Amino acid sequence: MSIKSICSLLAVLALSSLPTLAADPEKAVVQIFTFAQEADWDEPWKFGQLRRSSGTGFIIKGRRIMTNAHVVSWARQLMVKRYQDPRPYLARVVFVAHDCDLALLEVEDSLFYDGVEPLEFGPLPKVRSSVVTYGYPAGGEQISYTRGVVSRIELQTYAHIGNRSLLGVQTDAAINPGNSGGPVIQDDKVIGVAFQGMPGLENAGFFIPAPVINHFLDDIKDGKYDGFPSAGIRTAPLQNAAYRRKLKLPDNDKGVRVDSVLPGTPAEKVLRPDDVILQVGKHEVGSDGTIIYEGNRMALAMAVQEAQHGQSMALKIWRDGKEQSIALPVEVSGTDKVLGNQYDAPPRYFVYAGLVFTPISLDYLKTFGRGWSDTAGAELTYELFYRRQESPKTVRIEPIVLSTVLADGVNANFRTRGRALVDKINGIRIERLEDVIRAFESPSNGQHVVEFLPKNTFECLERESADKANAQILKTYGIPKDRRL
Repeated sequence: MSIKSICSLLAVLALSSLPTLAADPEKAVVQIFTFAQEADWDEPWKFGQLRRSSGTGFIIKGRRIMTNAHVVSWARQLMVKRYQDPRPYLARVVFVAHDCDLALLEVEDSLFYDGVEPLEFGPLPKVRSSVVTYGYPAGGEQISYTRGVVSRIELQTYAHIGNRSLLGVQTDAAINPGNSGGPVIQDDKVIGVAFQGMPGLENAGFFIPAPVINHFLDDIKDGKYDGFPSAGIRTAPLQNAAYRRKLKLPDNDKGVRVDSVLPGTPAEKVLRPDDVILQVGKHEVGSDGTIIYEGNRMALAMAVQEAQHGQSMALKIWRDGKEQSIALPVEVSGTDKVLGNQYDAPPRYFVYAGLVFTPISLDYLKTFGRGWSDTAGAELTYELFYRRQESPKTVRIEPIVLSTVLADGVNANFRTRGRALVDKINGIRIERLEDVIRAFESPSNGQHVVEFLPKNTFECLERESADKANAQILKTYGIPKDRRL
């Protein structure tokens, strides 16, 4: 064989090792321009400045555009541009899933879809396989192509929501601001949506893989998005040989112990502490609380996340020295919503006599600044993050804080000027914002008494003067309404 023939053969082999791509997949990739205005949790009747940002999306079947939720969050207006097309088109959000950072957009102008073949989805890629990321990274108007290798598949914390971990794929393909929402393609199919990087890691980006995308698309078939369910339990590894003998378990490194069951969840009816979960669906559970999913070892939560809200999962458990089969209902919990970043719905509040009341949340605590975990104080941090674990029977449905006091003669003698946890008003325990309104409207002896935690300090207002001053205070501070519920 000649040298020329050998070179030609090597070139063919090199090309065959790369992922094959559709002839013109970039025609289905769009640039998204977002004009967004975020809410202000410190002054909850306000919104911040209008900001412009850009991202990427791609057209899928059903004449819809898939992108990231964080690309379109808080949007006042959305504009999209097709590949090599100077004309911008108005778009709107039809579904958004903040827990898995996905969204679907629509463009009403039918001309937008002319001549474009929608992209189709493929399977979960294999580790060490090659992928190509398409997108419009910040700083350029032309589409960008970056090739990389799948380096890891596991549950990742999704930065957009902040308190959820779902399946994620790591690649060394460059994923920069503006790439978000772009397709990651392998063998002509979309196998992921680019969505985040990782501070401190070089040559590492992450994309949302097909199992998460398919869960989202299946979820919205009934016209609404529910989210990813949870089992309602906390588990602990079961690798201690002595404890396994205590539970009469075989010495086979299988099974994880139920450490606690969350109150108010369906799991309360079917599981109890010291049950051992041996299998979830088709997935055997290791003694470290992991399963094998598509050839990758990862946390047990992945098996639960395969189900949709309201479905039941088949479990094999070990109880009282023998194996049993049960059905575990799973559901989406909204109780931890305030523990993550919130979007698109402005905060609830109530203003009376210059006192601003609002629910405590992670977004509210972040108004204390970068070191909020230190400056917010132990009381607020404990109430939001730890009370539900340590003392669930004393948890309030929606803990309320006196956010700030708008200075006026009627509240001039207040020593508490804000950022204080409210316990009672006029003797009524405050479980949620509506209780604040009810308490101020309830009969009193001419004075309103507001009590605070943790030391039961209190402040008083003259009821008659407070009622009279309320409307003028709202006008003075430019507050359009005294409440948002």
